[in-house]
Amino acid sequence: MENMHYAEELVKEFLVFRGFTSTLQAFETELSTDIGKGFQVDKILDLIFSVYVPKYQAEKLVGLLNFFKQCFSSSNEIVLNTTLSKLEVSILRYYIVHAIKSGRRDKVVDFFGANGNDLLQRGQDWTPWFTIPYLKNPSLDPQFRVFFSREWFDALHLSFRNFLSEIFNGTRIPVLLRISTEKNTVKRLKKDIKQLNIKLSQLQALLEEKETQLCQLRGTASSAMERSLLEKNGSSHSQASNGTAVKTVNEENDLSSRGFLETSAVSTSRLRDPGVGEQERDVSGLTELLSGLTSSESERYSNSIKRPVGDDEATTSLQTSQSGFHSENGGEMQIEEDFPEVKVDFQETFLGHTSPISRCRFSASGSNIASASMDGTVRIWTYDSSSSTSRNATIYCGAEIMSLDWECKSDRLLFIGTADGGIKAWNVDAKRVVCDLNTTEAYPSVLDLKCSPVEPIFVSAASSRGRGSRYVDKMGFASLTVWNMKTWKAMTVLPLGKDHPAVTSLCFNHNGKILAASATDGMIHMFDMSAGLQITGWPAHDSAMSSLLFGPDETSIFSLGSDGKIFEWSLQNQGQVLWSRDCSRFCNPDSAEIYRHEMALDASGRRLLVTSSSVRSPIYQVQGRTGNLKTLPHSAAITTVDWHPTLPIFLTGSADHSVRVTSIS
Repeated sequence: MENMHYAEELVKEFLVFRGFTSTLQAFETELSTDIGKGFQVDKILDLIFSVYVPKYQAEKLVGLLNFFKQCFSSSNEIVLNTTLSKLEVSILRYYIVHAIKSGRRDKVVDFFGANGNDLLQRGQDWTPWFTIPYLKNPSLDPQFRVFFSREWFDALHLSFRNFLSEIFNGTRIPVLLRISTEKNTVKRLKKDIKQLNIKLSQLQALLEEKETQLCQLRGTASSAMERSLLEKNGSSHSQASNGTAVKTVNEENDLSSRGFLETSAVSTSRLRDPGVGEQERDVSGLTELLSGLTSSESERYSNSIKRPVGDDEATTSLQTSQSGFHSENGGEMQIEEDFPEVKVDFQETFLGHTSPISRCRFSASGSNIASASMDGTVRIWTYDSSSSTSRNATIYCGAEIMSLDWECKSDRLLFIGTADGGIKAWNVDAKRVVCDLNTTEAYPSVLDLKCSPVEPIFVSAASSRGRGSRYVDKMGFASLTVWNMKTWKAMTVLPLGKDHPAVTSLCFNHNGKILAASATDGMIHMFDMSAGLQITGWPAHDSAMSSLLFGPDETSIFSLGSDGKIFEWSLQNQGQVLWSRDCSRFCNPDSAEIYRHEMALDASGRRLLVTSSSVRSPIYQVQGRTGNLKTLPHSAAITTVDWHPTLPIFLTGSADHSVRVTSIS
């Protein structure tokens, strides 16, 4: 009864919306006289056999029967559809017989004139019936005699009654009556999912806490072992040279401090020496060593470092690596470990991949998601249970996926760039590849793809193969190609100069007139797309760049280096840094051997989400007073991120083969 009332309210709402006031009044009148509150088969039979047939309303009769057939058009209702087709033929023949009996042969002629072609195409022995209006006494014709009998009409009436009673009072319920039930089911499932996500988050947080404790125990054990070795070496050296007794505890502590100081001094000298290529490894090694000490030991060793080192720059470098980072005005910034966990409204986890996720992107409308894994598979799916799944698909590309981008205007095309030089355009409605392009053999790796927000073009950033073990070193020289989406041919190659370092990231401004590109040499390049020329560029990072984004008002541009440095550059005063952060703890240089780090801005331009070599990603507050946050943990590194185009919902793809959709308040 609750479902019936809800369905009636929906009908009223629709009639009011369309302005069908007369229908609304008639609907309310019939509701007031409705007693059974259920399916009434007699009224449908009366409509057909007491209204449409006697009053020769053939058009309405055919329309009603076609409506019934549409109700059973699905593939799992073939039997019902076949039975209804047979009943439809009999009902239409009864209409003809009734007209002949009533002496209205003209109505039969009109019926065949309106529906004759359709009846002949059905091939159900309708050809002899076209002669019936011209027969003198068709009721005596052996071919038609049975249709004029009372027994045949009673059998038809009973068969049609039983058919309608079976389908509407049995298993098949009208869609409107199912809406309320399905709505309650979806609500219950969402509640269950939310509770399971909360439980999962609690278990993951507990696991992370245990892993942190285990790391601390290992660090403490390592420090104790190092002190033991220093004590042993100091004691042996003292006995061999002076023949004296073992030194006191205080002297041993001094020796440990001096030994540690010597190691720090060596690292500091390497930091100052531009010829040493292992700067990041030395600093990270020092940070790991400090993280393994107790708080009192760390403070004592920090003081011992600051006193003897005379170079202020080296001292600041060591302090930064130990305690986090500082703001430009000298105030201490919030350390990443102190970021509060983001408050989640709901979270969905997609587990359709079997290898680490390389890229994931929301479509331009946000209704669909494309995610790619390193095994060359792309999955198109939706996170909203109420959305259509007609676009869901699995695309096998045969090579590692390096880039994804959706067409901005129609939201129908997904572009896929692979490590073997392939560029595929997938039509999500037709569910097929509409174009399969290839870059030149000299530039086989398609590092990024970007579609113009206005023009039917897209740009590919391809690179040659480099030499090296790290991800960045595997990228050689760059090539930027502009492609036409109508002809699927290359239009032009943007000028970069000979043997230019690889371009890792591209982004258009809102009208598609300016294209920004970041390169492995730390340069930002800006191109005028109408002229096809570079208009400006400047050195932005000392390391390779991995991601680039225009700011929300397009008066600035964000850049992310492989060293974890983030800068917001002014486009009005070139070279001026408006905002910066250091997320090197999340962007571990070792992770660059596996994937490129990237970042994403939310729709408001206030929150910046960055990939992480840890199980959590930082969310930096670019504008406003709200503090920085961190995501709920995956079980492995977070390799790709994206924001919904309009809502506070973000994507995180991980090396644990999962993709998460998280909605925050």
